[in-house]
Amino acid sequence: MLEIILISLAVIVIVFVVIVALQPSDFRVARSTTISAPPATVFAQVNDFHKWEAWNPWGKIDPAMKQTYEGAPAGTGTIYTWAGNKEVGEGRMTIIESRPSDLTRVKLEFMKPFRATNIALFTIKPEGKQTVVTWSMTGQNNFMAKAVHLFMNMDKMIGGQFEKGLAEMKAVAEASPKQ
Repeated sequence: MLEIILISLAVIVIVFVVIVALQPSDFRVARSTTISAPPATVFAQVNDFHKWEAWNPWGKIDPAMKQTYEGAPAGTGTIYTWAGNKEVGEGRMTIIESRPSDLTRVKLEFMKPFRATNIALFTIKPEGKQTVVTWSMTGQNNFMAKAVHLFMNMDKMIGGQFEKGLAEMKAVAEASPKQ
C-alpha cells in the first residue's frame, strides 16, 4: 500500500513538472486607451517618472513607498527606484529608449518580492485629434514563475493595474494644458 502511494506521488510530481516545463517562457501583458490630448501631452506623462505619481497604480497601493530619482529629469537614462510594502515590492526602472511623441521603453528590475527583469513599453499613436497609448510589459518566465502562473493569471493581475493606470493617465493628460 505504501509503495502504491509513493508511486502515485512520484507520478503526480513528474506530471506537474512536465506541465510546468511546457508552459511558455515569454509573457506579454498589454492594455490601451484613447486619450483626448495630443501625443506630446501623453508622451510627457510616460517620459518623466516624476509625473507617474499622478497615475501610477502601484503608488496608490502603497502611498508610503520610498521613491528616489536619479539622472536627467526625463528621457533616456532617467532612473526611478522604489521600496514599498509587500504588494509593491522593491525595484528600479530605467528609461532605455525615448522617442518624443512615439514611445518610451523602460527596463524594470524587480528585487522584492521576487527577482525579475522585464521591459515596459509605452507606444503613442496619434488618431485624429486623439492619442492611443498602449502600455505593455514583456519578460521571461523561469521554472518557478511558470509554476506560479499556473495558478495566478499574470494578464488579469497586471492588466488590471495597467487599466487603472491608463484611466488615471487619461484624466491627467486630458486636464493638462495642451502641448
